[in-house]
Amino acid sequence: MPNDLGIYITELGADCVATAGDVLGDDSLRTAVILSLFCHRRAEDEDVIPDGTSNKRGWWADTVAPLTDYGLGQTAADGGTTDRLGSRLWLLSREKQLPEVLARAKYYAEESLQWLLDDGRATDVAVTATNPQMGWLALEIIITLPDGSTYTDNYNYQPATGIFLQN
Repeated sequence: MPNDLGIYITELGADCVATAGDVLGDDSLRTAVILSLFCHRRAEDEDVIPDGTSNKRGWWADTVAPLTDYGLGQTAADGGTTDRLGSRLWLLSREKQLPEVLARAKYYAEESLQWLLDDGRATDVAVTATNPQMGWLALEIIITLPDGSTYTDNYNYQPATGIFLQN
């Protein structure tokens, strides 16, 4: 029986799904990967905000977590600075389709999934970023688990609208 609340791709986007009066669970990495990639991580001080404001977005607890002894799911060894919810992919919403933007997308995706390595949930995370068509970013995610098996998922993401589809 799954022990995590599942996030599934529906015709309305990512959502929890109910069947027979109960919410569907998930025991794979799907929900963790979706939340890591597509929730808005707080922008860094040096990031350029796409809409020209000073709104760094992000989860409110990211501003509090570093002030606690260990942050969220951290250890004393990392100094309470590594865990952040989400990714900075949202910063690409007004970018052109250029090789350096693909490199940033790959970096942002890897950054958002780094916690899997830090927490021992994975031994490797590989991300490939491509532009399959105008205005879309394709991400292939391959996660090697400690037992040697792999979890693979593919997403098409439209940064300008925030829409993402799971392939």
